[in-house]
Amino acid sequence: MSDSVLLDPVDLEILRLLQNDARTTYRDLAAAVGIAPSTCLDRVARLRRTGVITGDRLRVDPGRLGRPLEALLSVQVRPHRRELIGPFVERIRALPESRALFHLAGPDDYLVHVAVAGTADLQRLVIDEFTARPEVARVETRLIFQQWDCGPLLPPTPAP
Repeated sequence: MSDSVLLDPVDLEILRLLQNDARTTYRDLAAAVGIAPSTCLDRVARLRRTGVITGDRLRVDPGRLGRPLEALLSVQVRPHRRELIGPFVERIRALPESRALFHLAGPDDYLVHVAVAGTADLQRLVIDEFTARPEVARVETRLIFQQWDCGPLLPPTPAP
């Protein structure tokens, strides 16, 4: 687990703004938080160096790419042993339908977010890529009807 990084209000505002639009220029970002562009550049560089900012991502609409049906697959792996986990994770991550993979605690071992062209592709994916694997004991499918982004992630507010 990572150590927390001490962030001041300007750092927090920079993070909030960049999470809402990572393409914001340093000039606009600096103006919005009330600091010089060079200072802003230094602060963003420090946030990257300390691991607070871990990257930039391009988001795409799966429907526009011919994958309008999204689902969450809850997967139970048996036996849940390290030598099976690595190959399973790498295979699932390599599937073009996979959007995100989470290792869980609880009755299910993994949650996989997938995007497919339709129900026939979803059925093929579940049967051929998941349940056909000997370590997969169970797969439960939940269709995603709609998805919303939530607010930017900031550190917890200290209790008064």
